[in-house]
Amino acid sequence: MDMGRGSLDAKDAMTVEIVFAFVTGILLAAAVFAAAWIPALLLDVSEQTAKSMLMGGALLGAAAGMWRLVSVLLRFDADRRQGD
Repeated sequence: MDMGRGSLDAKDAMTVEIVFAFVTGILLAAAVFAAAWIPALLLDVSEQTAKSMLMGGALLGAAAGMWRLVSVLLRFDADRRQGD
C-alpha cells in the first residue's frame, strides 16, 4: 500500500498543525488563568472572592484555549483548500 509522497507530506503537515494548535491553546489558557490567579494570590481578598477569581480565570482560560485551537485548525484547513 503505497501512499504518495504528497499524501504523506499532507498527513505530516496536519499532525504538526494539530500539535501546534494544541500546545499554543494550552499555553494561552495557562496565561489567561495565571492572569486571574496571580492577583488572587497577591491581593488581600476574601476566600469567596479568590475562588470566584480562580473560577473565572479557569473558564476564561478554557474558552481562550479552545478559541486558539479552533482558529488555528480552521486557518490551516482554509490554507490547505487553497493549495498553499
